[in-house]
Amino acid sequence: MMKMGLQIAAIVALTFGATQGAMAQDSTNRVAANTDWSVFVDDNPKECWGVSKPKKTVNTKDGKTVQVRRGDILLFITYRPGKAPEISFMGGYPFENGSTVEMDVSGQKFTLFTDGEGAWAGSPEDDAKIVAALKAGADVTLTGHSSRGTQTQDTFSLMGFTAATDEAEKRCK
Repeated sequence: MMKMGLQIAAIVALTFGATQGAMAQDSTNRVAANTDWSVFVDDNPKECWGVSKPKKTVNTKDGKTVQVRRGDILLFITYRPGKAPEISFMGGYPFENGSTVEMDVSGQKFTLFTDGEGAWAGSPEDDAKIVAALKAGADVTLTGHSSRGTQTQDTFSLMGFTAATDEAEKRCK
C-alpha cells in the first residue's frame, strides 16, 4: 500500500494551491504536469505516481443533494520498480464497512474494494483492465458510500492520464 499521508500532503501542497513557502519546500517531488494530471516521484522506497482531483463532485443522501465535509479526493496510478501499476482512489471520508466503489469509464464498469478512506482494484489483472479503459476514456466517475450513509459521485477528467502514466512508468523502471 502507498504511503498515502506523505503523498497526499505533497499533492495538496504542490498541485492544489498551497502557499509558495510550502511549494518551495516540497517541489522536488513533483516532476511533471500533464493537463489534469500531475506526476510525483519518491525515492525511498522508489514510487512514481500520477494523480488528479475531481472536476465534479455530487453528494446525496436519501436521494437529495447534500453538502458534506470531505478531505482530499484523489485518483492515483502508482508504479513501483518491477511491479504492475496500481489504481487507487481516496474518497475523502471513511467508506462504509464492507462497501465497494463503482468505477465507470465510458460505460465500462469496475469494482474497487475499500479500506478506510481508500479503494483499490482486486488484482493486478483488474488494474491492467482499468488502466486500459482509462487510457481510452475521456472521464471516469467513482461512486462510493460513506460510513454516514452518503452516496458520493466524483468525476475525474482523463485529459493527460496517458502522458502522466507514461511519465510515472518511465521514472520507476
